[in-house]
Amino acid sequence: MTVDTHLIDLLRHGDCVGGPCFRGVRDDPLSRDGWQQMEQATAGLAGLTQVISSPSRRCAEFAQSLASRLGLSLVLMDHLRERDFGDWEGLSAAEIPAAEFARFLADPTGFNLPNAEPFGAFRARVLATWQALCASPSPHRLLITHGGVIRVLVAEVLRMDDTALPCLEVPPACLTRIRLHPPPGRPSLVYHRPSTVDELMNSDPDQP
Repeated sequence: MTVDTHLIDLLRHGDCVGGPCFRGVRDDPLSRDGWQQMEQATAGLAGLTQVISSPSRRCAEFAQSLASRLGLSLVLMDHLRERDFGDWEGLSAAEIPAAEFARFLADPTGFNLPNAEPFGAFRARVLATWQALCASPSPHRLLITHGGVIRVLVAEVLRMDDTALPCLEVPPACLTRIRLHPPPGRPSLVYHRPSTVDELMNSDPDQP
């Protein structure tokens, strides 16, 4: 890493108590396996200067532990929460009517989930926080957040169309690294990877 560039690592939370489901505002804690997944994902990180986290338990409890262990400051950012999935909260993909789920996958930005946070509002709040972080860089931040948030940020960096978001898999404890370059450079994707090969093979891509 050169002196003029900065890193932001995005870490999705691990598996949660209650198993895979549409989990937005539902505040389940990490399972024992989920905690171990995040320990493994962060074991090789070096040179962190700050930890930032969604306030949801599945992110914040591990973030607090990690920041305390490393002697780093922890900032909880409400705008890094997962999308509120409305009536789909707590449901697995198999429990959602097949026609509705197919429409969601075909048009994730235009299909209105019943009583959910509109995708446009979700995307706007995530990107507002991202732009603020880019405007005040730190050498190496770790953001502990959610699959939907990470999809939006990776799509922004790679200039992907929002309709491609379901094609981007973000398994539990997936670690994504983005490099921030000085103007006029744009952020670049360094890597996007699961904590282990087993996590990639066994993850359920239909769950947020």
